[in-house]
Amino acid sequence: MTARSITSLTNPRVKETVRLRTGRHRAKQGRMLVDGAREIKQALAAGARPTEAFVCDSLCRTDDSRQAARLLADSGCDVWQVTPDVFAKIAFGERDDGVLLVAETPTCTLAALQPRGPGPIAVIEGIEKPGNVGAVLRSADAAGVAAVIVAEPVTDLFNPNCIRASLGAVFRVPVCTATSAAALDWLRERHLAIFAARVDGRLDYTAAPLASACAIVLGSEADGLSSAWYGDDVTAIRLPMRGAVDSLNISAAAAVLFYESLRQRRARGAD
Repeated sequence: MTARSITSLTNPRVKETVRLRTGRHRAKQGRMLVDGAREIKQALAAGARPTEAFVCDSLCRTDDSRQAARLLADSGCDVWQVTPDVFAKIAFGERDDGVLLVAETPTCTLAALQPRGPGPIAVIEGIEKPGNVGAVLRSADAAGVAAVIVAEPVTDLFNPNCIRASLGAVFRVPVCTATSAAALDWLRERHLAIFAARVDGRLDYTAAPLASACAIVLGSEADGLSSAWYGDDVTAIRLPMRGAVDSLNISAAAAVLFYESLRQRRARGAD
């Protein structure tokens, strides 16, 4: 591990790190940015492979940030001490906890997906906003979802906003990207009951058997689910809407369904 200082906003490493804020450069370099002490601790605990890190000691005011800084120092990568101005340039949004990790982007494929525990498999299709993907992953982690498949992804899983919205759950929950067709084949091969949240669903979500081996599938607010999820072996379920609006944000709908599955599993003593 090498510890050096950067004070210039025009330093080449600063410029290169700022470029990683764009998906094109993340994909080209195979690297991601992890902002925030909690997120960094989650990433390192999950086995993320650091390439370098940036620490601003004067901003490390909390126990979390100081612990993250120590973990980065012990990680074996180059750790750059930076000024508050430099940190403000490379950090995402208004993060001020003084730690930033650059790491190799994990490979998340359907073939390598290893679900955990007895919970359902979640599938989210065509979600554009990385914050929504992150929020779904956060709820999935909290409610014991076994794995999340991001079908037909529009944003990359390791977009900084996705990482931030997930509070690092993107590193904890088994997750991958896939086409809808591949995801559907994968579910069918495992003989999982498939429940798709659709506006035309006739079965109330509380009546769906979500405690058994199953998949919960959700689409975007704007477009819903594609025709791939209208097969004879897919059961359409609905969430009742009592007001003027006709849909929920996907992260809200996902949280309701994930916790209903948890409620059913606990009632059966299966969780």
